[in-house]
Amino acid sequence: MAIERFFLDKEETVLVVVDIQERLAAAMEMREKVITNTLHLLEAAKVFSLPLVLTEQYPKGLGPTVEEIRSALPSYQPIEKVTFSCCKVQNFMDSVGSSGRRKVILTGIETHVCVLQTCLGLIREGYILHVVGDAVCSRSKENHDMGLAFMRDAGAVITCTETVLFQILEKAGTEEFKVLSKRIK
Repeated sequence: MAIERFFLDKEETVLVVVDIQERLAAAMEMREKVITNTLHLLEAAKVFSLPLVLTEQYPKGLGPTVEEIRSALPSYQPIEKVTFSCCKVQNFMDSVGSSGRRKVILTGIETHVCVLQTCLGLIREGYILHVVGDAVCSRSKENHDMGLAFMRDAGAVITCTETVLFQILEKAGTEEFKVLSKRIK
């Protein structure tokens, strides 16, 4: 196992936010934590100009992305899907591929369904996945835990929001550090 896959660099990373939608999020016990941590990651994406890909599962039935996240986006352009894996949607694969980056920070709902299937599909396509364990959730803790274990077994790096932020920051004392450290206090 090459140690390089555990490192994140702002020049080689894209952020993917999967299906954090109104009706779906309402059923999640970890809703607020996932939204807050995703907002931290969106701020890092903004500060470091990381490409961002946002998806929505059947928005007619599950509603749009939650307002907190929608209002934090530079532009609201979700990729709509009905498949559980985002990788089954050509527009998604084109968006991730056009970034030219091979490491993916993955957040979203639900850990054991859409996040898992997207993770597996991206790994199959040769991407290195960093699944943010405190920025993904399922309706039950068991499904969340099983989804994370499954993705780790498949080769994903399971991480947390602050680890991602500090890996991308690399050092203290910068303007980017000041912006992001205020968010996590």
